[in-house]
Amino acid sequence: MIDFFLPQVSTYAADIDNLILFVTVLTGIGFFGTLAVMFKLIWESRASQGAKAEYLVGDEKHVKMWVTRPHYVIIFLDLFVIAGAIYVWHKIKQDLPEPEAVVRVIGQQWAWTFEHEGPDGELGTADDIRTVDELHIEVGKLYHYKLQSKDVLHDFSVPVFRLKHDAIPGREITGWFEANQTGEFDIQCAEICGIGHGLMVAKLYIHSAEGYAEWTKTMSAERK
Repeated sequence: MIDFFLPQVSTYAADIDNLILFVTVLTGIGFFGTLAVMFKLIWESRASQGAKAEYLVGDEKHVKMWVTRPHYVIIFLDLFVIAGAIYVWHKIKQDLPEPEAVVRVIGQQWAWTFEHEGPDGELGTADDIRTVDELHIEVGKLYHYKLQSKDVLHDFSVPVFRLKHDAIPGREITGWFEANQTGEFDIQCAEICGIGHGLMVAKLYIHSAEGYAEWTKTMSAERK
């Protein structure tokens, strides 16, 4: 059975889904409303015996209202869409909460490298844990990610987080996420980056606090 609805695994995934649903409902109402009016007019204006076609230039008041009134309705509804979009954008992209942990995400042709904090709880020190195509995090912990690219434009995409962020060569971009359930999920590159783009996939492992501590301990022991 095909799963048409991805789970909402980050704390802001529902906000994004609700915004998309809201826009879909509004446009759906407009679309089907337009179809209903169109078919009604077609039915009422269908050919009848002895009736002559009316030539319209578009300046007639009773004709223009079919353009101006829907136009005003769309502008009014757009205000709600803009308000919702600004709210979600500010919450996710501008209001950067304080992190409990930091992970570095590096894209390159054609793999993802992840640098995790080691036992000292700080990134950029000698005990950092580095993995290729595996990102390990702890559920319920707020992370900042430091996104980089070594070569060309990539895109760090975690569908279950509703996260999609360009990795730009020469820049380090900070974003955040907080997972709300454990499990194993997909990471993708969502920007065509060369012949191996389709193979540039990775796995996200979300552990419990105990599971993450055990993974960190195991990985640190393997480094010795």
